[in-house]
Amino acid sequence: MKRILFLGGAPTQIPPIKYALERGYYVITCDYLPDNPGHKLAHEYHNISTTDKEGVLALASSLDIDGVVAYASDPAAPTAAFVAEKLGLPGNPYTSVEILARKDLFRGFLAEHGFNVPRSKSFYDIASAKIWLEEIGLPAFIKPVDSSGSKGVTHLQSMEEFVTAFEHALAFSREKKVVVEERIVKGGYQVAGDGFIVDGKLVFRCWADEHFDKLCNGLVPIGQTFPTSHQHTLLETAHAETQRLLTLLDMKMGALNFDFVFSEEGEFYFLELGPRNGGCLIPEVIRYSTNIDLIKYTVDAALGMDCSELCMSPAQGFWSSYMVHALEDGIFKELWISERAKAYVIEQDIQVRPGESVRKFSGSHDTLGTMILRYPSMDVMLESIDNMEKDIRVIVDKSVQS
Repeated sequence: MKRILFLGGAPTQIPPIKYALERGYYVITCDYLPDNPGHKLAHEYHNISTTDKEGVLALASSLDIDGVVAYASDPAAPTAAFVAEKLGLPGNPYTSVEILARKDLFRGFLAEHGFNVPRSKSFYDIASAKIWLEEIGLPAFIKPVDSSGSKGVTHLQSMEEFVTAFEHALAFSREKKVVVEERIVKGGYQVAGDGFIVDGKLVFRCWADEHFDKLCNGLVPIGQTFPTSHQHTLLETAHAETQRLLTLLDMKMGALNFDFVFSEEGEFYFLELGPRNGGCLIPEVIRYSTNIDLIKYTVDAALGMDCSELCMSPAQGFWSSYMVHALEDGIFKELWISERAKAYVIEQDIQVRPGESVRKFSGSHDTLGTMILRYPSMDVMLESIDNMEKDIRVIVDKSVQS
């Protein structure tokens, strides 16, 4: 029986655990949150943080595992690579995964190898950071070098708010280091989505437009729409630049999560290239739209199984994920869905109950539920998700708050 270690058991990490169980594998989970639901499905659970590389290595060594998976988790991805490298399991070079997982290392690598990159530097101290900010000017992004889910990120537009933004980013950084970066003016939507590497080649990718809620937090994604609205020629450039990066890093196998933009002049810029599957139901929506199951391939690849049959498959139809969220603090009363939107909803999982306290959406940790929707056309899809408050609203009671 194959034995596989999953780094994390959060709700977003359950799909690969279920797949492994269905295949008859022995499933082991670990993280520092014993109440995470994935642990209840596993054959055994160990209370070790997924960022504790040496601790997870010791655990993995004692368990005689055949593979290790860090699904939809930036902090756990370097740990998985570290363990795989030390134990001779399928995986990617630890140093390469660490470069992709840390914003400061990633920006430095991109600049060194001639990729388009915004002016960006990282700092431990606020005084040096302020000097750099004055050089690049406003607006700018202030963010932790090593957080996930857009936690700790500020779109800075006023020098008076810099200290608060720097301290906010610092609070979400394990390294206690902060990126100060110029803003690239986008041409069209930011692009998200997932891809997959087999034998060093980007054999599959499915890209989407990424959407944000202008009414609460313009930095945290609330959904992705498939397929992307960008022109084919631009996407070919993105593919070529991604392959160039993967080759330079000697990346061999596994899932990728994309975030990139095109400038107003059509120049391609990586924002992030996560060495793991995406959250926000991205693999699930890709499975609906292309019939490609990246959850299956992630587990199979971690066990060294043949994935050579995976190939490009274009999105069919118009699909989106959607993160249910509140626009204000209060007590949850109900989720209102218009008649139009009810016809589009394919799946929904609401994780909040009436009477529970909710917060205005400020990060992925404030997500109250998830949905997958299918639309009749691209125009309807984009209009709907960019104005979702007209179709889906979290109703709260503001008069009583805990």
